[in-house]
Amino acid sequence: MSGTADPTTSAALTWLGHSTVVIDLDGTRLVTDPLLGRHAGLLRRRGSRPPRGAWEGPDAVLLSHLHHDHAELGSLRMLPRDVPVITAPDNASWLRRKGLHGVSPDGDGWMDVGSGKRVSVALCRADHSSRPMPHRPNAANGHLVRSPTVAIWVAGDTSLYDGMTSLRHELERRIDLAIVPVSGWGPRLSAGHLGPDEAAEACALVGARYAVPVHWGTLHAPGGRNLPRGWMDRPAREFVSAVARLAPQCTPLVLRHGVRTEVEGLS
Repeated sequence: MSGTADPTTSAALTWLGHSTVVIDLDGTRLVTDPLLGRHAGLLRRRGSRPPRGAWEGPDAVLLSHLHHDHAELGSLRMLPRDVPVITAPDNASWLRRKGLHGVSPDGDGWMDVGSGKRVSVALCRADHSSRPMPHRPNAANGHLVRSPTVAIWVAGDTSLYDGMTSLRHELERRIDLAIVPVSGWGPRLSAGHLGPDEAAEACALVGARYAVPVHWGTLHAPGGRNLPRGWMDRPAREFVSAVARLAPQCTPLVLRHGVRTEVEGLS
């Protein structure tokens, strides 16, 4: 989105597929749920792997939970060892046992990131208790990100929940940008996920001004890319339609893989 707003009220976003988004905000780079390789375990990636230049040099990683399509150890180990991976306490402990720098905010719940200390991150609720893993903790969270001018909600994998409207109060301002999942890696969603309509409803509940759909169009099971035909691209279109119906105050921003997009006029 282009405009004439003061550049201090902008953020640059690069969607690298699935739930991986590079957020460049006030000189600080955040990477959400990094999936940086060609595939994620048995799941296949549609398209090429993200180029290193699109994600290198992060100040922090925002990790929502430890399912393999979000916490892929090979990808996490491609990042510098000292980069904080901000996630729920149980997940952070597990990451540290794997040699990664897992951390959770303490004190007032906010953690400053980046050398300029202008961006801070807090954990927020996410309801995603389905499909527990026997060998990894099952904690799930979203993230709140704020700078002096911009407030962002990174939902993580979640279902709708009572109290979602309180997120703006935790940020102490309106949510400028929501990054919300709208699908999965198959045509059917299991519990604990948002489909296009539910994601649009979430944007209405939190009062987001702009919304970027993620968790669609990237991963598929072997042999499942075209079964049924067109399922991988449908969620984004359906989300745009749902936002028009359910969250008319919100502007959807459908990003293309690997394309850096400046979102201006957020504040």
